[in-house]
Amino acid sequence: MLFWVLALLFLCAFLWSYKGQLKIADITDKYIFITGCDTGFGNLAARTFDKKGFQVIAACLTESGAASLKAKTSERLHTVLLDVTDPENVKKTAQWVKSHVGEKGLWGLINNAGVLGVLAPTDWLTVNDYREPIEVNLFGLIDVTLNMLPLVKKARGRVINVSSIGGRLAFGGGGYTPSKYAVEGFNDSLRRDMKAFGVHVSCIEPGLFKTELADPIKTTEKKLAIWKHLSPDVKQQYGEGYIEKSLHKLKRNTSSVNLDLSLVVECMDHALTSVFPKTRYTAGKDAKTFWIPLSHMPAILQDFLLLKQKVELANPKAV
Repeated sequence: MLFWVLALLFLCAFLWSYKGQLKIADITDKYIFITGCDTGFGNLAARTFDKKGFQVIAACLTESGAASLKAKTSERLHTVLLDVTDPENVKKTAQWVKSHVGEKGLWGLINNAGVLGVLAPTDWLTVNDYREPIEVNLFGLIDVTLNMLPLVKKARGRVINVSSIGGRLAFGGGGYTPSKYAVEGFNDSLRRDMKAFGVHVSCIEPGLFKTELADPIKTTEKKLAIWKHLSPDVKQQYGEGYIEKSLHKLKRNTSSVNLDLSLVVECMDHALTSVFPKTRYTAGKDAKTFWIPLSHMPAILQDFLLLKQKVELANPKAV
């Protein structure tokens, strides 16, 4: 009896693995639109999919980013300037994409554009500190999706939303984590709504990667700028050496930062080209072995492990 159970499990595992390896037949006539292509994941994705033969439309925020990308890619790739927080810019870009792709529609929409914003204790912040990451990471993503969705439906294509492990666990104060939690919710509702149209919606949850987004120096500079405007009471509670100690801890943890950006692009590739794309993708060793497993654990365990990574306050009773 045990033999047959093991044989059945082996067969199921084999079929599951085989199903994941099935690819769509032709990609050379398929258009994909990627946001946030100046640097990081988006830039590598645009170059990778251009080499594979996709008709890539890469959205960049800056002219220099677009020019640099264009210099490294084929004539097939087109760049557009896009600020995802500008509704008029998004609308005009969608109209241009519609005229460019014609009746083929848009096979892939990769919502990759994002910012970190300020990462600091919640009681340091104002509501304005939350606005930028929520405007870019959430409302920008939604606006681009809603404008491009008719083209994706026409092609019965794919929508790929780049979220984060920050959409599963709150690792710091600021607007980044709330924006990514909301992206996860939008992604799930969109996936169910698009099912009837044959549109697959996938979510990618990268761990900590070495990109401009996660530059520890820039993160610390933003913290320092806020520190200067804090009340004497709050400064006394946290202590004058709080930021320096935070930076020291951050640098100590850089050994767990992923350096290979292609891990995220491989997830995008599978979501674009697999006959059976996954609902969720996890990218990075830290995400797979720590963050995502921890997100399924009881809150008391999450708090214990995450609070161990924080700097001890100098005088929290000074209120």
